[in-house]
Amino acid sequence: MEREISINTPALLFPAITLLMLAYTNRFLALASLIRNLHAKYKQVGEERSIIKEQIQNLKKRLLLVKQMQGSGITSFFLCVLCMLFIFLEYQLWAYITFGLSLLFLLLSLALSLSEIFISTRALEIELKDMLEGEGEVKA
Repeated sequence: MEREISINTPALLFPAITLLMLAYTNRFLALASLIRNLHAKYKQVGEERSIIKEQIQNLKKRLLLVKQMQGSGITSFFLCVLCMLFIFLEYQLWAYITFGLSLLFLLLSLALSLSEIFISTRALEIELKDMLEGEGEVKA
């Protein structure tokens, strides 16, 4: 029994991928703002640079992950559209392959997003550590 993939199947991913890309763009804009603010702070301070350097390393990792998240999401979207083209042209095997790849890239994008969330919480921990050290209440 051979099943055919309908054009509605990949079309279901369009809203999800679009919303993900919007969320990723917002993360990128937030990172860009943080980096600009941190750059200004770095130019002004002298002795607090070690904490700022930790934040810079953290932001570099996050920036790379956001770039990879966006790339994976865009690739997923591209493959989804390509799948629809193959369905339209009645190339069922290629439609299955591109739809499967689209799902894999979407999963990769989500995994990278989860990783970026963990790293962003590390940035908040650095800020909290700095504030506690400033008050002499350092806790492990």
